[in-house]
Amino acid sequence: MLEPLVPGAPVLIAGGRVTGRAVLAALTRFGATPTVCDDDPVMLKPYADDGVATVEPSAAVSQIAEYSLVVTSPGFQPTTPVLAAAAAVGVPIWGDVELAWRLDAAGRYGPPRRWLVVTGTNGKTTTTSMLQRMLTAAGRRSVLCGNIGSPVLEVLDQPADVLAVELSSFQLYWAPSLRPEAGVVLNIAEDHLDWHGAMAAYTEAKARVLTGRVAVVGLDDPRAAALLDTAPAQVRAGFRLGEPAAGELGVRDGYLVDRAFAADLPLLPVASIPVPGPVGVLDALAAAALARSVGVSAEAIADAVASFQVGRHRSEVVAVVDGVTYVDDSKATNPHAAQASVLAYPRVIWLAGGLLKGASVDAEVARMASRLVGAVLIGRDRAAVAEALSRHAPDVPVVQVVTGEDADMAVACDADVTKVDDSVEPLGARVMTAAVAAAKEMAKPGDTVLLAPAGASFDQFDGYADRGDAFAAAVRAAVR
Repeated sequence: MLEPLVPGAPVLIAGGRVTGRAVLAALTRFGATPTVCDDDPVMLKPYADDGVATVEPSAAVSQIAEYSLVVTSPGFQPTTPVLAAAAAVGVPIWGDVELAWRLDAAGRYGPPRRWLVVTGTNGKTTTTSMLQRMLTAAGRRSVLCGNIGSPVLEVLDQPADVLAVELSSFQLYWAPSLRPEAGVVLNIAEDHLDWHGAMAAYTEAKARVLTGRVAVVGLDDPRAAALLDTAPAQVRAGFRLGEPAAGELGVRDGYLVDRAFAADLPLLPVASIPVPGPVGVLDALAAAALARSVGVSAEAIADAVASFQVGRHRSEVVAVVDGVTYVDDSKATNPHAAQASVLAYPRVIWLAGGLLKGASVDAEVARMASRLVGAVLIGRDRAAVAEALSRHAPDVPVVQVVTGEDADMAVACDADVTKVDDSVEPLGARVMTAAVAAAKEMAKPGDTVLLAPAGASFDQFDGYADRGDAFAAAVRAAVR
């Protein structure tokens, strides 16, 4: 299980940020000889100052055969030069999750934990957070970790029997040995195709959570549902918005019902779920499936959902003014997530745009067109969203918020233009101020002004949280 990781083994850590620090601590604890590699000299300096060996990428490539193992940060693609060089000479490459799994399974932190793993294009964080609440309500010693909270490596020395783990497709790609107690694929839609290259590779990475004892999939999502029949798990289950068949969880007479881990067990009323729309029901069903797979009672599941609070920037109501509701769902960073968010409301002024990461938005725009009464578009790939709206929702008024050099492109897309003025204020704040002002002009009582961007944020913001904060600040300023 830990063959390349023997005492004194030379290990290259690819990436010196949060994940790299967690990997370094684990490798040092178990006697390996680590070297940290990063293409940013600023990231390497603190390691060097602490006496940790460091190396620049070009040097690491030239001496890659000297290492017995490379542990990579999840965002690095297989084509990254140092990883490609390692693969070419047969040096094993693990992600931090792979390292955590192997160390835990080998008993290096005591009795191995039971891993309950959540993945999917949309809803991972809410589902994993709900799951953690359910485990806590049942009195289980559990920790929330992975792509939410702390890296798995940082929590293995905490007193826990069960881990509620959110994992991205990147983390799963670099964790081929993972065999969780139970895993769920919520849904699969186009996302991160710029990283994976194709839907097949993205789907294959997601499917790695279905290789343990229990495999759960969202049956209302065709791509996720298709994975169930070939999953190697001992127990296979699904969940759906409709009435469940045997082996499924679903909804009947206003209640979530378990027919997968019980004969016919009501769990909780749909009305008690605090996350709006169908996506909230699906997330609760998925979390309940994993909780039920380890014997959590219906009472604990119901108590956890009733007290659950939606996380920041996830369908978070910022203000309700003059009958218009302003909602921050900045975490909707892909078209599938944006679609789920829009469909939770009857009349939406959609604030969207950013970096689409190679994904198409056409199918999602077509499905939610009937809910849209206006759209305000921002960011680098806003023209692609504008074009989809012109094809599938031609009667919806569209405003593009542009910086000076992009005005001609916006006009070519036949959209109204709001130009962002030059200012000492950060670009993101200026863009969002203009976007909210345009949305406020469109909105009527009963409408929802919804930030659900369908794209990543790094073209104009420091991250989705920065984008959501800028939206909230702009809303508060506009509705004073």
